[in-house]
Amino acid sequence: MKTKGTHNYYVYILTNQGKKVLYIGVTNNLKNRIEYHKTSKSTFTSKYNCFYLIYFERFEDVNQAIKREKELKGWSRSKKEELINSFNVNWSFLNDDV
Repeated sequence: MKTKGTHNYYVYILTNQGKKVLYIGVTNNLKNRIEYHKTSKSTFTSKYNCFYLIYFERFEDVNQAIKREKELKGWSRSKKEELINSFNVNWSFLNDDV
């Protein structure tokens, strides 16, 4: 999906199988970052088995992506759930779509 002259940065939300835990991050390679979360040890995502993608936004500017990540991290759980529902009403795991 990358076109010449543009950059891709993603703010993303991962959850665990039971959809009880939310993890928010930012990356320039969503597929690789999800794989990292699946295989890394001694991290928040490994401790809570958070490697199911349920939400993402794309940005061309890294600073905008970082700003958005910080904004989402400051939100309440219910506000994050509303955002996820507006994008992915069934909270389907999107890992295979990236």
